[in-house]
Amino acid sequence: MLNFVSQRFNSFCHLTGKSLLLVPVTLFLSASAMAADKPSEAELAFNEEVLECASYYQISSNVIVNMDAPQMKPVGERLLNSSKKAIALAEQYQSKDAVEKQLTVTKEKQLATLPNGKSLGPLMSKYKVACQTLLSEPQKRLDYWIMATM
Repeated sequence: MLNFVSQRFNSFCHLTGKSLLLVPVTLFLSASAMAADKPSEAELAFNEEVLECASYYQISSNVIVNMDAPQMKPVGERLLNSSKKAIALAEQYQSKDAVEKQLTVTKEKQLATLPNGKSLGPLMSKYKVACQTLLSEPQKRLDYWIMATM
């Protein structure tokens, strides 16, 4: 992949005149082809964790918003925003459809672990710190998965 990009850059440096118009088209098509590539094992493992976090944040947000406690509304909104951030991160490595399907399955599994619809204890103990860390430094976690799957 790096050689491919390097070759494109070198070609770009040698272009002049009307040929420069082809560069954006070529780079766009190359980027589109790279985005269509199948995610690596590391990216899939990383996305699984990211979507566990997205699900945790959605479930937590829903529980908090449905509480009759207006002072908790900002917390619910922050959790929902964290879920959106996690989903956007996951969509960098997989298609929107794949992310939606995996998120649905993950959410169903997490909901099944709850003792009731209002008790977040089991999810919080498992995901709160891990998800905060993952979303604050996603590259570190992806690097971990790259090393773990070599």
